[in-house]
Amino acid sequence: MNNHLGLLLVLSGPSGAGKDTVLHRLLEVDDNLKLSISATTRTPREGEVDKKDYFFISKSEFIQMISKDEMLEHAQYCENYYGTPRGPVDEWRGKGKDVILEIEVQGGEQIRAKCPDSVSVFIMPPSLKILGDRLRNRGTEPEEVICKRLKAAREEILQAARYDYIVINDDLEECVQEIRKIIAAEKHKTARMSNMIKGVLENA
Repeated sequence: MNNHLGLLLVLSGPSGAGKDTVLHRLLEVDDNLKLSISATTRTPREGEVDKKDYFFISKSEFIQMISKDEMLEHAQYCENYYGTPRGPVDEWRGKGKDVILEIEVQGGEQIRAKCPDSVSVFIMPPSLKILGDRLRNRGTEPEEVICKRLKAAREEILQAARYDYIVINDDLEECVQEIRKIIAAEKHKTARMSNMIKGVLENA
């Protein structure tokens, strides 16, 4: 019997904490997990595909979706809008699929307010020193930018206590398994099992 509403999982953490790697690994090992695709008003970059990398929409369409409460969360960066469309998330969850959103802490706060049944997980680096080492080992940004990222990371980490769970990403496979345990435990919470209880009683 599988009549559960799928989970809505919010995944956040500072730059360099390894969110992308954790997310990709989760999607590899969990067939029931779906990644929410964000919408944006910016123009596609070379190689980006509409409805795969982003939903590329006009600014007027985006604003209209906000007014109709069709965005679970949204933000504006450099004159462009970014957000999570409600429709695909609700559709997947209705089919029993678990949906994961990789978003910043501000977006995570909006999701928690609009979707009280969401489950939020903060990916924590083992330490700020290790986080700095990871960012420097990428070799893609100057020291000035790395310092700014570390300052932002400190502010984000201060918000971690608002999340339901904190998972330290020191070992990738361990981190992934901890998140999978969280998903399994959340699915068996009494509050999510009302349909199952009803089904058992109806089939007496």
